[in-house]
Amino acid sequence: MKPTSLVLVSAFAAAGLVACSADAPATDPAVAEESSDGIPSFQVDPTWPATMPDDWIMGAVTAVFVDARDHVWVTHLPETLTPEETSAVQDPPIGLCCRPAPVVVEFDPAGNVVQGWGVPAEQDVSDFPRNAHGLFVDHQDNVWVGTYRHHRVMKFTRDGELLMQIGDYDVTGGNSDTELLGGPAGIWVDPSSNEVFVADGYGNRRVIVFDGDTGEYLRHWGAYGEEPVDDYEYDWGGESHAADPPTQFATVHGLVGSNDGLVYVADRRGNRIQVFQQDGTFVAEQIIEPRTLASGSAFVIALSPDPEQEWLYLADGTNHKVWILRRSDLEVVGDFGRGGRQVGQFLRPHGMGIDSQGNIYVGEASTGRRVQKFEKIGG
Repeated sequence: MKPTSLVLVSAFAAAGLVACSADAPATDPAVAEESSDGIPSFQVDPTWPATMPDDWIMGAVTAVFVDARDHVWVTHLPETLTPEETSAVQDPPIGLCCRPAPVVVEFDPAGNVVQGWGVPAEQDVSDFPRNAHGLFVDHQDNVWVGTYRHHRVMKFTRDGELLMQIGDYDVTGGNSDTELLGGPAGIWVDPSSNEVFVADGYGNRRVIVFDGDTGEYLRHWGAYGEEPVDDYEYDWGGESHAADPPTQFATVHGLVGSNDGLVYVADRRGNRIQVFQQDGTFVAEQIIEPRTLASGSAFVIALSPDPEQEWLYLADGTNHKVWILRRSDLEVVGDFGRGGRQVGQFLRPHGMGIDSQGNIYVGEASTGRRVQKFEKIGG
């Protein structure tokens, strides 16, 4: 039975890069108004990142994470690049630019490339994260990368040496399997327990937890903390969604843990965030634009870096914006971004990270294929 939940339904906010209420006046989409009530506001930095070396270019960006050094880590899909975009590596070359960047790229705070690793043309598939999706740099400087189409999570050193793999390449076993994965899409490692929480949401419908040293299975759960099932039908995005939410996850796409021991899960096509204790006990739910169809509204989550983690940010890759929620009650209090290819706009925001100053970095998985920095200027 579904537990009683806190369900808050948002309304579409005004278009533009604004972190304020939905009835706020329209503003320049590249600049956010400073809120008078403490709600964070942001301004895009058009100079970030710097030009990448060696004529590198990124394909669809699948993950963005900011580590303890405020270095920004990005994974992308080089296989989504077209021959025109990678003219220099065609046989024969058809132009002077460009070349696919490595699958994993690390930037310093100024936006300069520190390193990149994972080169499909030079490495065996067992050594790099093919179809990378989800990235986390843990408290021991290990880099965890999910591979959503190939059913595994891979643990690397900071410079790309493979340390451990959870799951088997191209082998899956359903929601009840404790050794094999479905399609891992997001990762969070608890620094106090070294437990690895995986959003196993492509094919499967669950959060699954492993020991970070050994890869040993610990536990898993589905929506509302209940057992996930393989076969489930629901009118995703239909009229009944807000009044009678689905009892199973649709696409468990991102997750993050808070300082006070909660786990926030983005159920992408379910158009919602669910909150749990670390043992899987359900706490609360927030539905975001319940009539959103296609890929849904809840892609990835980031928490503000203040000790209380007052704010929660949700990247929405179908409505092309970032929602701002007050973490204490999950109320939607603002948003920024809108659909488009200009600076400060998004096409399918899919990866998101936040640095120690509260600046947000957003990667796009559609034809934008870029990462943009949004400086926190208010709140």
